[in-house]
Amino acid sequence: MSDFVSVAIIGAGPQALTLATHLLQKKPIHRKIRVFDPSGVWLSRWHHQFAAQDIPHLRSPAVHHPDPNPFALRKFADNRSHELFPPYDLPGTKLFEDFCGDVVRRWQLAERVCAAQVVDLLPLRGLRGSRFELLLADGRTVRARRVVLATGGGEVQLPDWVSKIPSPFPPERLVHSQQVDLQLLSPAGERVLIVGGGLTSAHLALGMIARGATVTLMVRRQLREKLFDAEPGWLGPKYLKGFEAESCWRVRSQMIQQARNGGSITPSLMIQLRRAIRQGKLILRENCQVKAAIWEDNWRVKCDRGEVQFDRIVLATGTQLDASQHPLLQKILPVYPTEIVDGFPVLDRHLRLPGCELFLMGGLAALQLGPVARNLAGARMASGRIVPAIVKPSLALTA
Repeated sequence: MSDFVSVAIIGAGPQALTLATHLLQKKPIHRKIRVFDPSGVWLSRWHHQFAAQDIPHLRSPAVHHPDPNPFALRKFADNRSHELFPPYDLPGTKLFEDFCGDVVRRWQLAERVCAAQVVDLLPLRGLRGSRFELLLADGRTVRARRVVLATGGGEVQLPDWVSKIPSPFPPERLVHSQQVDLQLLSPAGERVLIVGGGLTSAHLALGMIARGATVTLMVRRQLREKLFDAEPGWLGPKYLKGFEAESCWRVRSQMIQQARNGGSITPSLMIQLRRAIRQGKLILRENCQVKAAIWEDNWRVKCDRGEVQFDRIVLATGTQLDASQHPLLQKILPVYPTEIVDGFPVLDRHLRLPGCELFLMGGLAALQLGPVARNLAGARMASGRIVPAIVKPSLALTA
């Protein structure tokens, strides 16, 4: 591994893969790119999460994927059309995994991922040909002219009552959804409480039921049924025109929150949940919240409707993005002060922090891209902003 790279991409998920293919499409000779991820392979965490939660297919239609050609996945699926699910050809999990493997092979990207965790990111001002220093977990350092932060999801959100649990409890009996691997669980005969009303809670509920558990799904409001987590109008001018015309960053943040509006469940999953309710395998408690929980050989949970006992609690309560708390921005933000609104940083048009060649992808770019920033479609939108700033000298940073 060279100790200097032209472009360092931190993270090897779908956002990073999308950027890499779009960058090489525009400038094939732009070969001094390195991707840093602890796994050393593309989409490791993505594939693990889909398997761990028994997710049969993506929520995004087949035109949304990491290859620059929007029709590449459909062509790849010519002989596997049964793996495209209605109503909008949603790719099956295995199909998408195989397709992404094909993308990595076609673009010769396998060797670009370094099995290394970036633990700190340091700005280097005034050094010709080097703008950042990446400190790796094994003590090595790498210098990069430009850095793209594509690390995904944010910090897990835990309800307030979790910190108030009075006594020790078995840690495996209360976990966040990101810690759950259904492939390793044997919850047969257990009473499981799942807290949350999004897609993850539905997948985990059905996965637990399939393994013999009786599940209670507790939602602080009513379950919402939506095909996509944000309306398709956010992919084009229908909604984005007004969003981009809005000059107040706080209003933009409010537009993002309203568009996503917490979690929602697809119609096909809702049908399965209703079937499980009829079969007595699922109890749905809407407009209900946990007030307190106590461990006494099992969980005694106090909620709005009294007290119930459970053997296991899963918190499908999502994650929270906050640029000011991101571990890799702690040394950057004091040197390159950046306005942060509701956790979202105010970036330039090419998704750079002000005054430096550090680019952000995913949810942290939402103030510029809108509510689909964290999705596969958002990865394509972000690449359209970032790639020109890397390959065109005329767009090099001037401030």
